[in-house]
Amino acid sequence: MSEMFAGKEKTSSNLAWHRPQSAISLQEEELMQNSARAAPNATDPIEKLRLLCLSRGATGILALGRLFRRMDNNGNKKVSKEEFVQGLMETGLEMSTKEAEETFGRFDTDKSGNISLDELIKQIRPPMSESRRDIVKKVFKKFDKTGDGVITIDDIRSVYSVNSHPLYMSGEETAEKVMNRFLANFEVDGTADGRVTLEEFMNFYSGISVSIDNDCYFDLMMRQAYKM
Repeated sequence: MSEMFAGKEKTSSNLAWHRPQSAISLQEEELMQNSARAAPNATDPIEKLRLLCLSRGATGILALGRLFRRMDNNGNKKVSKEEFVQGLMETGLEMSTKEAEETFGRFDTDKSGNISLDELIKQIRPPMSESRRDIVKKVFKKFDKTGDGVITIDDIRSVYSVNSHPLYMSGEETAEKVMNRFLANFEVDGTADGRVTLEEFMNFYSGISVSIDNDCYFDLMMRQAYKM
C-alpha cells in the first residue's frame, strides 16, 4: 500500500474493516457529510434528491431504486406519481410533498403520468467522466471471472485476499464471511444477496466519485485499492 493510503488508514482503521480500502471509506464519509450540508440549500429538486440520497452513503441512490422496484407490482419498471411521492415519504428523505411532485414532473417528460425506474436512477446518479467509468468497469471485470455480469463469492475467491483482513487474522470471521462482507459493501443493508451487478458497482462508485475532483486521483485510488 502506498504511503498516501497508509497514512489515511492510520486515521480510520475501523472504517478499513468494512470497505475495500480505507481511502475509499474516507471518501464516502466526506461524501455523506458534504451532501448533508448541501441538501438543505439545493434549489433544484432533482439535485436535492440526489444530495439527500448521497447523505446516506454511496448506496443511498441504490436504496431508493430498490424501494421503487419493490413497489413495482406489475413489473413494468415504471412508477406513478402517487407511488413516487409515497416512496419518498417512506424513505424518510426530507422532501416535502410539493418538492416530490415537482421532482416527479421533471422526470415525467412525456406527461404520461409514469416514469421509468431505470431512467430515474440514471438521472439521479452523479455523472462520471468516461475515464472514471472505464476504470470502474475494469475493476468489475477483474472480479467477474465468469463474465456473466454478476460478482459472487466464487468470482472473487482467486482475486480477493482475506489474509490481511483484521477480522480474519483475529479469527473472529471465516474467509467466507469476510468475502460476503466485501460484497455487501455494494448492496443496501437488509437486501444483500451476495450478487453484485455492474449497475450496483457503478452506483456505488458514482457516489464516491462526487467527492473526488481529480480524474487521475480517482484512477489511482481504484488501482491502489484493487491492485490493478
